[in-house]
Amino acid sequence: MGQKRVLVVDDMGSIRQVIMALLKASGFEAADASSGAIALQLMQQTKFDLVLSDWNMPGMTGSELVTAIRAKDQTIPIIMVTAEADRQRVLELQALGVNGYLLKPFKQQALLTILGKIFPDKA
Repeated sequence: MGQKRVLVVDDMGSIRQVIMALLKASGFEAADASSGAIALQLMQQTKFDLVLSDWNMPGMTGSELVTAIRAKDQTIPIIMVTAEADRQRVLELQALGVNGYLLKPFKQQALLTILGKIFPDKA
């Protein structure tokens, strides 16, 4: 079946590095982008199995990125990472077509759990 490819989108390099290291240690291929615009460029060149994106980024926000992805691909799973846990934000994420979310700061197991739900054959 091959390794699943995950695109990690976050404007903070340290966060991208930590998430990518965890993904690679868990058997995933991982690529990263420091902005939504770069993420969209990468998605034109490479097929990804999952997008894991920060919500609050300069330039293109997480919601704008999700909207752009969904305009082209209705099926790719998208997980948002956000520090805001209010109900309105969760409803907004669901309305945009996000498949799940993680609250910052999150534990490694929380990410692995959500990946296990999206890719049950990897668990």
